[in-house]
Amino acid sequence: MNICVVGTGYVGLVSGACFAEFGNFVTCVDKDEQKIETLKQGKMPIFEPGLETLVQRNVAAGRLEFTTDLSKTIEGSLVVLIAVGTPQGNDGRADLSFVHNVARTIGENLGSYKVVVTKSTVPAGTGRRVREIIEEHAAEEHPFSVASNPEFLREGAAIEDFMRPNRVVLGVEDEMGAAILKDLYRPLFLIETPIVVTDVVTAEVIKYASNAFLATKISYINEMADLCEKVGADVHQVAKGMGLDRRIGSKFLHPGPGYGGSCFPKDTRAVKELAKDAGVELKIVSAVIDVNDSRIPRMADKIREALGGDLRGKTVCLLGLTFKPNTDDLRESPALGILDQLLEGGARVRAFDPAAMEIMRQTPRENVEYCSDEYEAATGAEALVLATEWNQFRGLDFERLKGLLKQPVLVDLRNIYEPAILRDKGFRYTGVGR
Repeated sequence: MNICVVGTGYVGLVSGACFAEFGNFVTCVDKDEQKIETLKQGKMPIFEPGLETLVQRNVAAGRLEFTTDLSKTIEGSLVVLIAVGTPQGNDGRADLSFVHNVARTIGENLGSYKVVVTKSTVPAGTGRRVREIIEEHAAEEHPFSVASNPEFLREGAAIEDFMRPNRVVLGVEDEMGAAILKDLYRPLFLIETPIVVTDVVTAEVIKYASNAFLATKISYINEMADLCEKVGADVHQVAKGMGLDRRIGSKFLHPGPGYGGSCFPKDTRAVKELAKDAGVELKIVSAVIDVNDSRIPRMADKIREALGGDLRGKTVCLLGLTFKPNTDDLRESPALGILDQLLEGGARVRAFDPAAMEIMRQTPRENVEYCSDEYEAATGAEALVLATEWNQFRGLDFERLKGLLKQPVLVDLRNIYEPAILRDKGFRYTGVGR
């Protein structure tokens, strides 16, 4: 099957490479000429474990290619996947201008029957608008199907999530589109992946509802962490006791500085505005957003308290800058919010992240020094702050760190370490909800 993937961002590039791995002929299209040239050279514009190998293998096999020529690629494809950005606008709503532009180009180059699929996260009703735009700009009248196939990929584990998903959601408007998309996902039938087939608007809502619910679990356990600190309970034991209940589950019950990244912050705000437009008040989602917005100042307060109540003139070692490990994604990263709070409080920061240093150095901040590893970052600092739970931060040499830090202060915002063990090593330990 010939597939056109429009957009070589996170969703488009991973989806294109994985569909090629399924044996399809995939052309990924992007208007960014430099990015396309980089991809043709086998270099990845994003950090995702296993992606470079997957791309190179399928390019070598002739199943995956990259181009800037969208019109030509649409003409030669049966399925067109729209995987462009839907950034948050100034009003909190999703900006659909990129999606609409692609729909217009599809209409101008329709030529024959195609299935037009939105993989981008879009509000309910976008599929209907995509159909209207294609029909408005079609030079000739040809049948086509519009569908929604939302992605549920976790950054850092995206290939595994694509190849072994919990479910595949197909929002379709006719039997032809459904049959073609089921055939596209045929390799997953062997592992008995559930395929949820519904109408287009329901699939669009499934995506938003899923992300908002996961964000809710994160904000909920963060509120419980605050309660645990006040009453002397251990939030990790609370989360374990909750998570063993199968009705609740253990996933996303990890206290910390709040959620970030390209999905949860944007999608919770977007679904809130979508509901407002429909005359519905999402009180729980609104509370989730408020709780998350309060986390960064709360974490900065923890660091300030660990340093005696004042950040002015202090040097802080900050380990981790990305919103989660195994990615170089800095979008809405709580760690960056904490970094800015430290600077506003008058501190100097020595920072290190395993994947984000090159990106960070492109936009230098005053009073921030970007270091080559965690031990260089700790040298001369008065506190070490763990902001992102990269695996290499789970086995730190604390005897070495005691000799590098001005004072043995550890603020563990991800609860990587056991408090008693660190205190036995002579550290003044601060965690979250413990």
